[in-house]
Amino acid sequence: MYATATLTFPTPQFRLNPHPFSITFPGISKTFSSTIFSSPHKLYLSHVPSRALRVSASSQPSSPASTETSKLSSVPSQMKAWVYGEYGAVDVLKLESNVSVPEVKDDQVLIKVAAAALNPVDFKRRLGKFKATDSPLPTVPGYDVAGVVVKVGSEVKELKVGDEVYGDIHEKALDGPKQFGSLAEYTAVEEKLLALKPKNIDFAQAAALPLAIETAYEGLERTGFSAGKSILVLNGAGGVGSLVIQLAKQVFGASRVAATASTGKLEFLKSLGVDLAIDYTKENFEDLPEKFDVVYDAIGQCDRAVKAIKEGGSVVALTGAVTPPGFRFVVTSNGEVLKKLNPYLESEKVKPIIDSKGPFPFSQVVEAFSYIETNRAVGKVVIHPIP
Repeated sequence: MYATATLTFPTPQFRLNPHPFSITFPGISKTFSSTIFSSPHKLYLSHVPSRALRVSASSQPSSPASTETSKLSSVPSQMKAWVYGEYGAVDVLKLESNVSVPEVKDDQVLIKVAAAALNPVDFKRRLGKFKATDSPLPTVPGYDVAGVVVKVGSEVKELKVGDEVYGDIHEKALDGPKQFGSLAEYTAVEEKLLALKPKNIDFAQAAALPLAIETAYEGLERTGFSAGKSILVLNGAGGVGSLVIQLAKQVFGASRVAATASTGKLEFLKSLGVDLAIDYTKENFEDLPEKFDVVYDAIGQCDRAVKAIKEGGSVVALTGAVTPPGFRFVVTSNGEVLKKLNPYLESEKVKPIIDSKGPFPFSQVVEAFSYIETNRAVGKVVIHPIP
């Protein structure tokens, strides 16, 4: 026996206080409390013998699907998403089930999210480190995404419904990032920020790449790195560092790659192609007699990094204070970079690295945030699957 009721509320802001309501059908009476994010809402109630009454905030009753592409038949008006309404520690994160699916602009596509990944910028944003340039609260966090296109805007030229894509959804990481991030069932993204997912990697692996690989690539380009040059990567086992190593070696043609890590991660560095693995717990890299054309500082030690370069060398610093001649940049998301690097991923010359503690399920985003904030992750912290 199924009964359907449609309730309409005045159009609210992003979030209102819960609206309690009571619905009575023959033999069924129950009061529900629901947090409403947009209107109108259709709430489907089903009464099945031996099962509890179920409330689903969507345009039609949902059912499990075996693949992401089998979910394309309809797009609901609401979705599950992680949200925070204030800046702070991990406890400000809340899993909400009635968040409005974002509207798609003319140059955007709507993605059914299959996987997402966390970056240091995610927790720094949540802590309010750049709230002066952030989008208004409340926020759905998340930069990296991999999933399936379910809707396209009128100005979208190449992507189509059903395409499997990946990308960093925020063009400018610190300057007005979107209010709706990737830690949700759906997210809207400009076509120019996306690329088709390489066929040989899965959604979790694809989600591990965009922001980190674009940061690695742009930093190397900004230093003028080229074939025959040497490089030292600080924090070589991290999300960005592990990709800097691979790109320097496989894409840019480095003559020699050195990298720092703790004792237990030295073999991992060597597996990436590092020629000199430096145990930072036992020696200071700046005291070594060998100097480098470029130091890529992915940990925040620019004052030491500048002592490890050759005359005329470059230091790129992603975090911490900058000591000349070091410089800092903030990555600009660009789907063309991903397209350029796809052949290296498809040939497996460059590989995504997912930390062994993951992927974390969608229900454990708080645990994933807590883990990435320890700065102990090897590669990327990935969220998968996302229902």
